Amino acid sequence: MSMIWILSLLLLLVGIFANGFSGNASSRPAVVNIGAIFTFKSTIGRVAKIAIEEAVKDVNSNASVLPGTKLVLRMQDSNCSGFLGLIGALQFMETDVVAIIGPQSSVVAHIISNVANELQVPMLSFAATDPTLSSLQFPYFVRTTRSDLYQMNAIAEIVDYYGWKEVIAIFIDDDYGRNGVSALDDALAARRCKVSYKVGIPPGSGVSRGDITNILVKVALLESRVIVLHANPDSGFMVFSVAHYLGLMGSGYVWIATDWLSSVLDSSLPLPSETMDTLQGVIVLRTHTPDSDKKRSFFSRWNKLAGGSFGLHSYGLYAYDTIWLLAHAIDSFFNQGGIISFSNDSKLRSVKTSNLHLDAMGIFDGGALCLFGFDYSLHNLVGLTGPIKFNPDRSLILPAYDVINVLGNAFRQIGYWSNYSGLSTVPPETLYSTPPNRSSANQHLFSVIWPGDTTMKPRGWVFPNNGKQLRIGVPNRVSYREFVSQVRGTNNTFKGFCIDVFTAAVNLLPYAVPYEFVSFGDGKKNPSYSELVHLITTGFFDGAVGDIAIVMNRTKIVDFTQPYAASGLLVVAPFKKLNTGAWAFSLPFTPIMWGVTAGCFIVVGTVVWILEHRINDEFRGPPRKQLITILWFSLSTLFFAHRENTVSTLGRIVLFIWLFVVLIINSSYTASLTSILTVQQLSSPIKGIETLKTSSDPVGYQVGSFAENYLIEEIGIPKSRLVALGSPEEYAVALQRGPKKGGVAAVVDERPYIELFLSSQCTFRIVGQEFTKSGWGFAFPRDSPLAVDLSTAILTLSESGDLQRIHDKWLMSTACSSDNSQIESEQLHLKSFLGLFLIFGSTCLVSLAIYFFQIMRKFYRTAQTESVSNGEGSSRPRIRRLKTLLSLIDEKQDPSKSEPKRRKIERSSSENEL
Repeated sequence: MSMIWILSLLLLLVGIFANGFSGNASSRPAVVNIGAIFTFKSTIGRVAKIAIEEAVKDVNSNASVLPGTKLVLRMQDSNCSGFLGLIGALQFMETDVVAIIGPQSSVVAHIISNVANELQVPMLSFAATDPTLSSLQFPYFVRTTRSDLYQMNAIAEIVDYYGWKEVIAIFIDDDYGRNGVSALDDALAARRCKVSYKVGIPPGSGVSRGDITNILVKVALLESRVIVLHANPDSGFMVFSVAHYLGLMGSGYVWIATDWLSSVLDSSLPLPSETMDTLQGVIVLRTHTPDSDKKRSFFSRWNKLAGGSFGLHSYGLYAYDTIWLLAHAIDSFFNQGGIISFSNDSKLRSVKTSNLHLDAMGIFDGGALCLFGFDYSLHNLVGLTGPIKFNPDRSLILPAYDVINVLGNAFRQIGYWSNYSGLSTVPPETLYSTPPNRSSANQHLFSVIWPGDTTMKPRGWVFPNNGKQLRIGVPNRVSYREFVSQVRGTNNTFKGFCIDVFTAAVNLLPYAVPYEFVSFGDGKKNPSYSELVHLITTGFFDGAVGDIAIVMNRTKIVDFTQPYAASGLLVVAPFKKLNTGAWAFSLPFTPIMWGVTAGCFIVVGTVVWILEHRINDEFRGPPRKQLITILWFSLSTLFFAHRENTVSTLGRIVLFIWLFVVLIINSSYTASLTSILTVQQLSSPIKGIETLKTSSDPVGYQVGSFAENYLIEEIGIPKSRLVALGSPEEYAVALQRGPKKGGVAAVVDERPYIELFLSSQCTFRIVGQEFTKSGWGFAFPRDSPLAVDLSTAILTLSESGDLQRIHDKWLMSTACSSDNSQIESEQLHLKSFLGLFLIFGSTCLVSLAIYFFQIMRKFYRTAQTESVSNGEGSSRPRIRRLKTLLSLIDEKQDPSKSEPKRRKIERSSSENEL
């Protein structure tokens, strides 16, 4: 392709005759020829021309670089023409140039880069910013300025910083403009923003004010109010002039200009007042160059060099540094033993021409080594633009831009952008020593005076003033028409709870929203809501209004507003009344509770007998009588009707605790039995979603609901078990039939539908808990600003109480509605009384322990007394008396019959003591 370009253009050249180049014998020649191609009369070119000439003088006067060798500069004016630029490049190839400075135009750079590649001559451009000028495609192209790839990243971060989602791009329709906007589109997409409209300005001087007017009239009819202008000064100022005339520079608009404008502002201030009036509030980017003594010194020389006719901009600084960079590279080339020599190109020699002497152009034999010298010359080189070092892709390190705001007759700086840390209000070089922080909280800019002389951040969008209304899809429901329904006999008129909420929210917006409702569905069955949401992504609908559940797979493709109604899946099942029957009195307690209670009655009777039978005559007598006494005493405590008195302190304590336990048990039993006999008790075999998951019964769901996919994918219920139901009447019939008669065991649906269904169906109830949490919202395309504003309006409706009033208007429940109460009668379990039983048991054990301790102490004292008596006399009377006493204590007979024996023992004891 490069050969075709060369051959086509060489046919127009006349008078190029020369002999082949011969190698220079000296490795350090006295002069080195370099060429420069740019547009002399352009904003960039007039500054670059002086900067390049001054840089050559400084290099030649500096003995530390290229000692004994002088740079000889030849310049060609390309006049922004690719054709003239190519001719200039070819002419340079006849004059032993070892490098070409320029071109400043990306269009020209694309053309002559092919020549540079073919003849292996390094080409250093200080102004060609097209991101597609890659060192991979053009290895001999060295960009000594910043690529527009970084400038577009800076613009994308500014757009994202202010929360805008769409921009309009106006660009010069050439390689520079198209490729720059393409990079902007990619940078915005990475931040979930986009270029909603691109419009190109015809390149060249043929563009008229009428052409610009036609472009901006179309822009004025669009939704976005954020406009990025990537052009050249001539067309750019014309755009601002026409925009000001059409009112596009007023309040609500945002204009962001690339660095073409900052170059003009830096070199041409003060501009005419009428020009500055058209630029008020514009945000402009400018390539950032760190402040340094070297830079300030050169600025002080500039007025003398330029004669005060124009100022110095960043491209002039890069042009100056480019000469120094090239000088260091050539010096490194010589230090490595490089020799400037040229050889004929075999490809050109094979071309048969009659009048063209193509052999006059030769390949720079040391081109590759000279190009390699750039890598060696970058380590310690510091220029006017700061340290000059390259990344592996041969782009300058640490790209950064100044963010400025045009105000009055000048501009002010509102911050910086760097590829290292993003937006900041401090110079980027101060942040390079700290870890990079790109978090949103670390992004800062100073306040901006926006177009229209306001400090309030523009919203960035309006509804387009092109007569087009938003197409809002509305489901044409056939059931639950209280939520949304199409008015019969009309095409696009709807009513219902959802419609009223949407209308009220739209009325709260600070701007008009032109919209029309479009029916979705055939009116014979409920439509698929997933399909409705999908049509938003295709552009068929601009939004969707209705009872649309906010679920995960839908949020991946559209944006929802704030939920205006709580939702979630519930299970509804039929109930039956519990059959109390003749044994209803046994229902309050569980079997375990009955068993433990009965055991406690036996325990308390036994413990009290043990504590009382030795000292209380009411607990004495024959074994049969004592057994009956134990049972009667324990059972009579249930009614607090025991006749036997307790004498011992321990017995009374045990009885007191037990009577307290009996009081609690008796009260609880009475309350539970009363509830069972007087309150309707309902039960259902379905306890919740887990029951449905493990059973094999059919399950109903509403046609069009997301419940179908959820039950299949999340719960794991086979599709063969699911039954589609279209109306509340079908719900009732299917539930009443049950799974054995062709119906369903339960219905799974969203809470609002279930509550409305149960308000008129009293034989069904909600079982289990809500097993999903979601809500209903209005759907719009991704990153739609209308979704954000409507969310704020819905919150306002909720806080003011209007949302509840709309709900009550359409969905007021009747007396038949019920809460999600327990579906089973709650029996009294052992755990409810475990504390009481523990207290009672502990009291019994402690009392028995004290009692047996007292018995043992008496035996111990008696044994001591007996031991003393053995030393004073016969112990037989005492032993006989003790045995008789113990026999009387333990005797199991009527106490009245043992009374004579007791008196006899007492008399015998008295006589013995005498």
